Amino acid sequence: MLPLSRRVSTAATAQIRRWVLDAFPRNQNGVDYDVPAGDPGWFGPGSVTWRIHSEFPGMLAGGLCALMLQLLHPRALAGVYDHSNFRQDLVGRLRRTTSFVAGTSYAPAAEVDALIARVRKIHAQVVGTLPDGSAYTAEDPELLTWAHVTEAYGFLEGCRRYCRDVPQAIADRYYDEYRRVAEALGARDVPASEAQVQAYFAARQPQLRMDERSREVLDVLSAVRLPVPLPGVSRDMFLAAGAALLPEWATRLLGRSRGQQLQSVVAARVLRSVAPLFRIALDDGISTRACRRVGEDPAILMRWPA
Repeated sequence: MLPLSRRVSTAATAQIRRWVLDAFPRNQNGVDYDVPAGDPGWFGPGSVTWRIHSEFPGMLAGGLCALMLQLLHPRALAGVYDHSNFRQDLVGRLRRTTSFVAGTSYAPAAEVDALIARVRKIHAQVVGTLPDGSAYTAEDPELLTWAHVTEAYGFLEGCRRYCRDVPQAIADRYYDEYRRVAEALGARDVPASEAQVQAYFAARQPQLRMDERSREVLDVLSAVRLPVPLPGVSRDMFLAAGAALLPEWATRLLGRSRGQQLQSVVAARVLRSVAPLFRIALDDGISTRACRRVGEDPAILMRWPA
């Protein structure tokens, strides 16, 4: 008979696997990550991007952090508010975003090209006017840069906080690598280091605010129910863990109470403690398949590249 600790760990990883695959089913974008053999995609096994994006807890919490940051930018928020069905299908939107990030990170190069082209086509149709009368378009390079920087910041800090230490040199390399996706979508002047990201946030803060639209989107996000066991508990933990990654200025702008901030501290500790179980539960995921496609041992993902 297996020792009690082993049986508990096996049961926990089975539950985690079920939770993740129920929430985010695989192959949503139709990409075959197994062929063609040897195709490294846009980043490849020597990249920091492959390593950071392999950490599911950091990616999910980081993605939620990015959403909270994005809703503070009125023009960036407008495209979602006016042109998406987030009120009825926020889960679907989260899944599509997750699928796009996975695809651009790990898919073969031709598949990445197709994903980028598809999103650019969608962006071209997203135009409108803000309540103050000013125009916006999803093709605006400034807005594309904002969306990218908030995501990259969230993913990096999620990895750093919940999964493994990230040295500054590795963080700088990640920002420099991953901006390729943003630039392909039309972003410009994308920060390429941790210091540049901090300077970028400081420069953008005067444009940010929490308004009626922001509050509505945050309310929808705070009430989302993933199709998983204990959906409310799962949502609250990951949202709180995502909020724990926010810069201090964003926490203030969002008006998070002391009680909410305490909840984030607790959620962060819990997520950090269970992160290793996610690796065990998801050992056959997309990052693993991409490694095998190029003939690399997936264990390389646990070591930072030289």
